Amino acid sequence: MDGMVAWEYALLVRRYQGQGRNFHVSFVWYGPDGSRTDITAYGDTAIAHLNRAGREGWELVSAAEDVNNVQGSTEVHRYHLKRPMA
Repeated sequence: MDGMVAWEYALLVRRYQGQGRNFHVSFVWYGPDGSRTDITAYGDTAIAHLNRAGREGWELVSAAEDVNNVQGSTEVHRYHLKRPMA
């Protein structure tokens, strides 16, 4: 396996819940060790969180969105990231 890069992966989840002016946005970081951390306090946009992760060596691999507008509004955005293992 010489020359192969070993990767570790993480997941950033942005959840928007609410209707009209009554809404709540939260961000949760799922680390490569299985940890789950509410990181909402570190920024109010996905870009702020992705830039912070980028400064720590994380690269965005893919993004996905789920939207449910049946009762109110719920949006879940998932950002999959990777970085080389140290």
